[in-house]
Amino acid sequence: MHTPSRPEDLDHPSQLWARAAIMAMVDTAFARGTEFALDEDGLWCHSTGAGGWWRLTVFEGGRAVFCGQDPDGSHTHIGGEQIDFLAGGPDWLPWDLLRDDADGNLFGFVYWWEDGAWHRIPYPEELREDGLEGAAPWVGSHEEFLGLTAASFDAPYVQERALTEAVDRFAALARDGKADADAVTALLTAPGSDGGTAPRLDAALDIAARAGILA
Repeated sequence: MHTPSRPEDLDHPSQLWARAAIMAMVDTAFARGTEFALDEDGLWCHSTGAGGWWRLTVFEGGRAVFCGQDPDGSHTHIGGEQIDFLAGGPDWLPWDLLRDDADGNLFGFVYWWEDGAWHRIPYPEELREDGLEGAAPWVGSHEEFLGLTAASFDAPYVQERALTEAVDRFAALARDGKADADAVTALLTAPGSDGGTAPRLDAALDIAARAGILA
C-alpha cells in the first residue's frame, strides 16, 4: 500500500463487502461487545483501535463509498485548516451522512467507487499519510483480511493457522455464491475455534444474511 494511500490500493467493492461482512460475522459470533454494525448506511467498524473507524456503503448500480480514520495515521489538517475530503465528490454521494462525519472531524480518508475505479480528492503535498493502512489494511490484501479475521476467534494463538485456512475456505464459498448456514456453522465451530466462548451462531447468521453473503 502506498503512503499516503492511493485509489489503486483498494480492491473491488464486492471483495471489500464480502471481507467486511465475514469479519463482522466472526466478531459478532465471539466478541462480548462487537465493534461492527450493519444498517441502512452500510457496514461499520466502530473501533479499529484507539478510536479508529471505517464504513463501507455499497449502492445499486455498482457505486460505493469507503471512509474512516486512523487517529495515529490520519492527517486531517494542513496549516491549521481541516482538509475537505469531500471536495469535488459526485452528486450521488450520501452527502448528509458524510457532511455530519466531516463536521465531526471524523475523516482521514474518503474513497468512492464510480465507473470501475476508486477515486479520492487530490491530496495536498503536505499530507504524509491518510490512515487507510492503519484503519483498514485488509482493503488491499486478502492475507491481512485472513489474519485479522482469524484473530477475532476466541482461540489460542497456536490455532491461528488452522483458523486462517478455515476463513479462506469460507471466503471462497462466499465469493462463488455457495456459502450457506451450514458453512457459517462449520466456520464458527472449526477446530481450534473453541477457546472457551460458544459462538453466537444466530447473531452471526443474521449478520451474514443481512449482508447478502449467503446463497
